[in-house]
Amino acid sequence: MANIFEVPQPGNDLVKKADQVRLASIKISQTENQNRIKALNFMADYLEKNSKEILEANNEDYISAEKKGTTKALLSRLKLSKEKLNSGIEGVRKVGDLADPVNQVQIKREISKGLIIERKTVPIGVLGVIFESRPDAVMQISSLAIRSGNGVILKGGSEANLTNTAIVKALQQGLGKSGLDENAICLLTSRKDSMSMLNLEKYINLIIPRGSNELVKFIQNNTRIPVLGHADGICHLFIDNEANLEMALSVALDSKIQYPAACNAIETLLIHKDIAPVFLERAIPLFNSKDVKLIGDKRSVELGIKYEASLEDWQTEYLDLILSIKIVDDLDEAIIHIQKYSSKHTDGIITENSNNANKFMNIVDSAGVFHNCSTRFADGFRYGFGAEVGISTQTLPPRGPVGLEGLVTYKYFLKGDGNIVDDFSNGKAIYTHKDIENI
Repeated sequence: MANIFEVPQPGNDLVKKADQVRLASIKISQTENQNRIKALNFMADYLEKNSKEILEANNEDYISAEKKGTTKALLSRLKLSKEKLNSGIEGVRKVGDLADPVNQVQIKREISKGLIIERKTVPIGVLGVIFESRPDAVMQISSLAIRSGNGVILKGGSEANLTNTAIVKALQQGLGKSGLDENAICLLTSRKDSMSMLNLEKYINLIIPRGSNELVKFIQNNTRIPVLGHADGICHLFIDNEANLEMALSVALDSKIQYPAACNAIETLLIHKDIAPVFLERAIPLFNSKDVKLIGDKRSVELGIKYEASLEDWQTEYLDLILSIKIVDDLDEAIIHIQKYSSKHTDGIITENSNNANKFMNIVDSAGVFHNCSTRFADGFRYGFGAEVGISTQTLPPRGPVGLEGLVTYKYFLKGDGNIVDDFSNGKAIYTHKDIENI
């Protein structure tokens, strides 16, 4: 892994762009809620006006990437259909429907007579987002950044340069027409800039990587800027011996094939030994009909799985129509396997036994623990966050899909009336520490 000092220093042009975003973010942080909502609506309007150009640019990117032998997973993320674009535009508008995350008073307390402290939410500042493929992420991230009063520097993969450029151009036009500074959204297109921005700690307050395991780990190891993100999306689904068979089949299939290139698709299916024979008898032809390659441990191979799994399979995020299967003796063995191999993204259980479900959900230490539902629900939009800038698998917050609440921090505001600390030493003043209601 590269040493932090091997990352190239930013050139003058990049520093200038970063400073423009920083200054724009300060302006936006001071805007009223309605002005930021208005900006989102203008951004959505200009995305609609430029939808033809955006889709044409995406088609060019897709054809070029396909010719270069880009993987199916990346091609799937790169493709921006008309429906996907329209959904993204609608998502920009819906972010405006969410509650204002800025200037929310979390604490209001009288420390002493005439001395009042407040803790209020404030924007983080400038977000630096590095991602691969997924041009729809540009719309999601930009709308969340503006809604939360932040500026954003975006660096997408080269395979999506034309699409990202077309989208950002429309977003900037909308932002400018709304009366806000269009410099709050900035797109970088060169690989050198994406590396150099890791040394922009004076301008960028938070780095959010969205991409491969290698990309995320490289960024985490090569910047002094705080990093929010996840490396792997190795998700599991455990079929308990007390599972409803029809439900188990339906949820397992959806969790794998609904969008296999997503980080919340399952990569490993764990099956209780007592239900394994009847489950696999139904599941194998079902998955085969959907072109899913099944790889299993020795016990599952004996029950009809064609390919035998290796140790590496339990540690692999396929992002494709490939599924590892393991038969376990009981709930405890399933939990042990998950704790060993899970990336702490999303793991689920299918069971009618509430005690088993509660044990699983309380012990498994993942950002999302699901009972009787598809892991594909692990998504900011589906959670009602409007959209997400990414998913964090770290233990400290923000955790899971990160929406608006993860893009603000807080600040302490202390207002007094000439209060001095020495008065508390000589008995002239006392601490009251009384919470003030109706904050």
